Amino acid sequence: MSRYDAFEDPACYPGTSVLINSAGLRGQEALDQFEQLMFLSRAEEDLPEGELDYAHYQAIHHHFFQDVYDWAGQTRTVRTAKGGNWFCYPEFIETEMTRLFAALAEEDHLIDAGRAEFITRAAHYLAEINAVHPFREGNGRCQLTLLTILVETSGRVLDEDRLEPEPFMAAMIESFSASNHALERCIDGSVLEG
Repeated sequence: MSRYDAFEDPACYPGTSVLINSAGLRGQEALDQFEQLMFLSRAEEDLPEGELDYAHYQAIHHHFFQDVYDWAGQTRTVRTAKGGNWFCYPEFIETEMTRLFAALAEEDHLIDAGRAEFITRAAHYLAEINAVHPFREGNGRCQLTLLTILVETSGRVLDEDRLEPEPFMAAMIESFSASNHALERCIDGSVLEG
């Protein structure tokens, strides 16, 4: 997995970029494997219920990562970047995420959106949440979960086999430069009408 750039991160073992974890793993590869195993195990369970607001999104993150990190579901407290792109500073995360989920609620979570509008708006929200990056780790998997929820509540189906990881990741990176076109194409290619 691609690692974050972070400075003075109390969530990491001293002198490393390896996040402190419940298994005490100090190697990144071993942690990545453990994290994915625990994530897949929790993915077999029902998601926590909620209002699809920021608190609910935090509960989803906690659900997936509670077996790995003590801070699962908690807002990130350190400044981080990936590939030279800085994410939202921690002091603004709560405000930005609350604003984004309030806007999504105003659009009725895209339930009645036509296909073209759904694709455009879903890409918008994924790109915005990605730019905020509210959690220290696990953001991408929570974003994909949110997309799945939005797709399903709109009466559509997300075919994850059509959502190829590398183009999707490249599209998320491109969205950081204010272009959601590649992200829209990825979503459009993976969403089936119900």
